[in-house]
Amino acid sequence: MRTHSVFAAAVTAGALAVLAATPAQAAEYSSALKVRGVQYDAPGRDSNSCSTGNTDEEYLTIKNYSSSATVNLKGYVVKDAAGNRFTFTAGHYLQPGDYIKLRGGNGTDSDSRNVVYRDNCNFMWNNDRDTIYLYKPSGNRADVHSYTKTANDRDGNGYIRYHS
Repeated sequence: MRTHSVFAAAVTAGALAVLAATPAQAAEYSSALKVRGVQYDAPGRDSNSCSTGNTDEEYLTIKNYSSSATVNLKGYVVKDAAGNRFTFTAGHYLQPGDYIKLRGGNGTDSDSRNVVYRDNCNFMWNNDRDTIYLYKPSGNRADVHSYTKTANDRDGNGYIRYHS
């Protein structure tokens, strides 16, 4: 009997040691698509004028991290903390390792240039802090990241990188 309780105590202590040694991480979602980075603060003075503004310089990069699966972006949703949202309504196929930049402003979507435009001249990402949500067509989260300018943009260039 004593052998079993010593063994159980050793297993419990080992499990606790593993848990204590594991750093707290952000929730990791089962998805090939993830947010690679965000240019949350467009270079220059912010102007959301459709003809002369710089909202097209604000972008979110989404990458397919799968080593074998091609993913269609149709039906994926990007949201911010305030509930502003963009839904990919057209088919955009990302090969393994490929990425796409979701830009503000108006423009011509192009798979060959890896760009989709939101067709909205308002800025989506706040310059001081925000949360980026990426949802699968099923409604399940694919990825989420919160940022603050002071904590996450150490070089002050308005760009934050998440997954490499």
